[in-house]
Amino acid sequence: MQAPTAEALTINEAAETTGWSARMLRYIERVGLVEPARSSSGYRLYGPPELQRLRTLRELLDRFDLGLGEVGFALRLRRESRLRESIDGWLSAEPARPEHVAAEDWLSFEQDKHQRLLAASADAGRDLGHPSAIGHPTAIGHSSAADPRHLTGAESGAQSETGLPAFTSIMETV
Repeated sequence: MQAPTAEALTINEAAETTGWSARMLRYIERVGLVEPARSSSGYRLYGPPELQRLRTLRELLDRFDLGLGEVGFALRLRRESRLRESIDGWLSAEPARPEHVAAEDWLSFEQDKHQRLLAASADAGRDLGHPSAIGHPTAIGHSSAADPRHLTGAESGAQSETGLPAFTSIMETV
């Protein structure tokens, strides 16, 4: 973040220069991708370093066909080790039938779990298809670290029937 100088743009000037809307510049700041300096009056000031970051951010998005939410999530992964470990664990985990569930009952067991998840989400006013849904990676401002329903097995010390970290979710509380 640069120190305020006379050679900086206001948010509206930066929006005009970069092609990002003022609203998007605020979002980019809120998720921590670019943090402009502030004037003594609290106005955002965009100098050459911030303009360069905004330009290279757009180049990154275009080059890899990414959305801002994805880059914001990558930043969260970099900053939040528990989130990173939980995602790595989920990606590494192989589906396995719980030992206490008979093979012929596994499908209905999973269907029941999904129905309880959907019901609990509806009761909480959540739409699982919406980015603000439980633990959704694009819910950038959403932090579920303090909510015990979102602890992974590694965080709670539990393991699944497969010996892999058990992912405790809202399902376990329903």
